[in-house]
Amino acid sequence: MARSTKKSAAAAEVKDTAVKAAETVTAEAKKPVEKKEAAPKKAAAKKPAAKKEAAPKAEERKVVIQYNGGEVAGTELIDKAKADANIKTAKSVVVYVRPEINKVYYVIDDNTFGNFDLF
Repeated sequence: MARSTKKSAAAAEVKDTAVKAAETVTAEAKKPVEKKEAAPKKAAAKKPAAKKEAAPKAEERKVVIQYNGGEVAGTELIDKAKADANIKTAKSVVVYVRPEINKVYYVIDDNTFGNFDLF
């Protein structure tokens, strides 16, 4: 019978502990919630706007063709093609260079064709 009293005493102790814990949780739940003081807001530091990289300008792009000691810039070839076709403005200019035969072929706005000497 000694065993049953030990079990009963242990069970009663566990029950008392559980009741006390439940009472503590209930008491804490009934307490009014204290408002915490909000920390003073810091002014958000303004980040500088990200700089967009500008598209390269025509001056920044450069094509130079060198052949047999001669040299010519790509922009010069486009200007020569427009002058050869007597066109001041164009939507598109495509230039084909054949240095081995010293010729430049061009197509302006998909409807004007021609050629001239490279050097």
